[in-house]
Amino acid sequence: MGGCCSCHVTLGGRVYDMESESDDHHNKYNAYENGYGGARIMLGESSKFVSMYCKKGGKRINQDALTVWEDFMGEKGTIFCGVFDGHGPLGHKFSQCIRDNLPSKLSEAIKMSQQNSSSSSQHKQNMSFVSWNESFLKSFIEMDEELAMKVDTDGFCGGSTAVTVIKHGDQLIIGNLGDSRAILCTRADDNHCVPIPLTVDLKPDVPSEASRIANCGGRVFSAKEDPGVKRIWMPEEDCPGLAMSRAFGDFCLKNCGLTSVPDVFSRKLSKQDQFVVLASDGVWDVLTNNEVISIVASAPKRSMAAKILVKHAVHAWRHKYPTSEIDDCAVICLFLNE
Repeated sequence: MGGCCSCHVTLGGRVYDMESESDDHHNKYNAYENGYGGARIMLGESSKFVSMYCKKGGKRINQDALTVWEDFMGEKGTIFCGVFDGHGPLGHKFSQCIRDNLPSKLSEAIKMSQQNSSSSSQHKQNMSFVSWNESFLKSFIEMDEELAMKVDTDGFCGGSTAVTVIKHGDQLIIGNLGDSRAILCTRADDNHCVPIPLTVDLKPDVPSEASRIANCGGRVFSAKEDPGVKRIWMPEEDCPGLAMSRAFGDFCLKNCGLTSVPDVFSRKLSKQDQFVVLASDGVWDVLTNNEVISIVASAPKRSMAAKILVKHAVHAWRHKYPTSEIDDCAVICLFLNE
């Protein structure tokens, strides 16, 4: 539920027709198009291992975007998932541009790292965390630089968060930028489901984030009309009041502590691990981690899981915040076993 000051944004490259953007995804089951490096970009709401759904909230246009690339980097069984939450007057352009370009940048960076290290298949399967981390950092920074070149001089306020996950063999590699979130559902010894956070919500109230912002001259405080949310402000202007500490775009704050450098984590999967949920903050603002995994685990079909979760989030918004606009909601459920 972040906010920023009003401005005009112009993004080059792909042309986005605001009127033609669907509020929801209603594509056929298991539809694909070809992506960079031999990957297949999922166009439908579900496949054998994935359920995805996105719904517009109370805004004029949906600013959330999401994508799933199967056989990522051309490697069978490797999957990339990404959820992007835009903000600002034309935040949907940021999230859509990142959705369409970040996966290929990341794939290219990973392949380059593999070639520089070793050509053996064993090394590819066991790529070091240092190499994964460098690849994420390189692609995220390149994406932000590309956005900067496409934004006009008046469009420096506005951007997008990103939460991304790669499943590569028995590894999960997570790259997070902002306050969207990814969690893992695993089974405890007594067989009940347990949520494990895969990311940290990168907001200005996190002490390490606030310290970086202060060291760069930015200010962190809550607006009088919204005392429960700490935001980033420029050194001498009460603008833009951004509710996350890392994001693509928002170039008016890039010299004030906001960064496009992601937090990168890895986790080795076990047989107890069931599924991963990635979602924008429209879901996490109203549902707990436990509620989310319970809803997904109890879905009658995997293909329905993301849509059911979004419906629960919308209902929770109406119950908890009846006078507020419902936020956009985007969800990807990645199932890890048969």
